[in-house]
Amino acid sequence: MPIRTLFVLLPLTMAAATPALAGDAQAGRQKALQCQTCHGMDGLAKIPAAPNLAGQPEDYLIKSLTDYKTGARKNEMMSVVAPGLSEIDIADLAAYFNSIEVEVKPRP
Repeated sequence: MPIRTLFVLLPLTMAAATPALAGDAQAGRQKALQCQTCHGMDGLAKIPAAPNLAGQPEDYLIKSLTDYKTGARKNEMMSVVAPGLSEIDIADLAAYFNSIEVEVKPRP
């Protein structure tokens, strides 16, 4: 492989290997106060239109919140809330909701 190609590919490879910002679940809990009306502090939806967030994978939550922030994903309420979130806020919220343990029980 020519050296010139390496200089082009190396930064791209390193960017893809960079881990996502690690969130702080405790900080996320404080930030989640604004989320509790719809999603609850326990991550269980309080209104029918809101999804449960408890136990969701961090990567999924980060992607969803980032998409709401950029407008790639649309929702009337989230389009108001998400633009004000920083990358750290998003990582912290994702860490918090991911940290909530959920138990799935079979139906009787």
